[in-house]
Amino acid sequence: MESAVVIAEGLFRASDAKTAHGLVRGPARWQIVGVIDSTCAGADAGDLLDGRSRSIPVFASLAEAIARLPQRPQWCVVGVATHGGVLPPPLRAVLHEAARAGLSIANGLHELVSDDPLIAAEVARHGARIVDIRKPRPVRELAFWHGDALKLTLPRVAVLGTDCALGKRTTTQLLVGECRRRGWRAEMIYTGQTGWLQGTRHGLVLDSTPNDFVSGEIERAVLECVRDERPQIVFLEGQSGLRNPSGPCGAELLLSAGARWVVLQHAPARRYYDGAEHVGCEIPPLEDEIGLIRHYGAKVVAVTINTEHLDAATARDRAQELESRLGLPVVLPLSDGVGRVVDQLPVCTA
Repeated sequence: MESAVVIAEGLFRASDAKTAHGLVRGPARWQIVGVIDSTCAGADAGDLLDGRSRSIPVFASLAEAIARLPQRPQWCVVGVATHGGVLPPPLRAVLHEAARAGLSIANGLHELVSDDPLIAAEVARHGARIVDIRKPRPVRELAFWHGDALKLTLPRVAVLGTDCALGKRTTTQLLVGECRRRGWRAEMIYTGQTGWLQGTRHGLVLDSTPNDFVSGEIERAVLECVRDERPQIVFLEGQSGLRNPSGPCGAELLLSAGARWVVLQHAPARRYYDGAEHVGCEIPPLEDEIGLIRHYGAKVVAVTINTEHLDAATARDRAQELESRLGLPVVLPLSDGVGRVVDQLPVCTA
């Protein structure tokens, strides 16, 4: 496996670095050997993320990483997801440095690194590669929706959220892992850049797909997954939230992929939609969101909690209060696991 360093300059301890967080937790297409962030250099990335050491050091600069690592990394991965997908100047500077050093670059932002002529020329001069994950595919390669996914009999579970940047992908991976521990053939459909970076086989980058083809590409991913893996249950990673005004998303998983079961991720301490605080767009009560999902023809079977801005005791209290109020299992997936959630799910016996 080739090795990679992940750039998160100034952002590793923020939710914008969710791509870096996913790669540190794993899995990943590469062996992650370091993170670049001068604001927390010297720490272990796992310790900073969730208190679990993963022997992935945080370096102050790319030059320091190359000098101190026992082997030179082959890849430099952009580890942040910024509003609008813009490449921040500090990260662009690191990518220029990576190109001059002969590293290949993987970028999941909307702003394409291959459009930077200086970076592109340096990468080409060294025989390295640029992978812009969000570079749209040609229209002739995209699938239009035909309805074949609705004919499938195996359960499809959508992991939706009341907002973006809540940890839906992480919860999806935990659910797949728990099902596999029970001996079920479980698979995940990724819908974002990090899922691809982590090496998940089936999926699409939803927000770089032309709108006319989103439903068809989701359907194709599900059908190919069923054909190739013969799963007993499929989990679909959600994006954003059904009513997030900056990018409403999620209905496609219910209407086009036929997901009839939903695990709903929520951050109790978050009052406004991420990025919409300045216009006062409040996240509706969970009961309201669950009702909306019901109108789409799906059933919320459990709620999973993102504990941001909550200490452990308060998070536990909020979860217990919500469970009593909703009559559904409400779990803290990172600390409790997702066994109680999987208990609520059907599985195809074929």
